[in-house]
Amino acid sequence: MSVQLCLLRYALAELFAEVSQSGTVTLADRYGLLAAIMEEGKLTDEERCSVDRLLRSASKGKVHIVDDLSVLGH
Repeated sequence: MSVQLCLLRYALAELFAEVSQSGTVTLADRYGLLAAIMEEGKLTDEERCSVDRLLRSASKGKVHIVDDLSVLGH
């Protein structure tokens, strides 16, 4: 069985804004990033830079990786 990931229009901008505000990358955020990376040929330069910034921030510990599905209610 093959699963196809599809990034929704404007989802990456919303994901970037949410992570910037909350300081955390949730499980749902990671799946969104995975979908974005899988569609790399379709990303704009701005979207690709946003993904790179998020990954760099996570690797430097500037954002926290959490196993929660979302940050609602935190």
